This record gives sequence, structure tokens and C-alpha cells, in this order.
Amino acid sequence: MKAGARNQLIGEVTSITRGTVMSLTKVKIPAEAMMSSVMTVESLDDLGLTEGDRVKVVVKAINVLLVKE
Repeated sequence: MKAGARNQLIGEVTSITRGTVMSLTKVKIPAEAMMSSVMTVESLDDLGLTEGDRVKVVVKAINVLLVKE
């Protein structure tokens, strides 16, 4: 997936919390910091994200998107 945002970091998924509609995914980034992304459970399933996956964290305005590589 090509993303137009310039702020992109590589990180590792450390935890996923699934709700009935939404999910919270936490990612450890190189600066020894954590970032989180909230997405629908359907989007989480479409991405096939699991703990330990390497993802690109794309930050644009108020959105934080995860891209599985």
C-alpha cells in the first residue's frame, strides 16, 4: 500500500485489544516509545495483524495508520 504521509516509522506490534466493533493496536517504535492505533475489527482482520508483526506506522494529521509489510 502506498501512503502519502511523510511521517512514517517502522515498529513491532506488542499488543492487540479487540472489542466488538473497534480494536486497539499498540506498536513499539525505535525511539523506545509506544504508539497506538484504533481501527475497526474488520480492518484489523483485513490486515491480518498479530502480535510480533513488523508494521509501518503512518502518521498524518490526527490519524495513525498501520501498514503491514
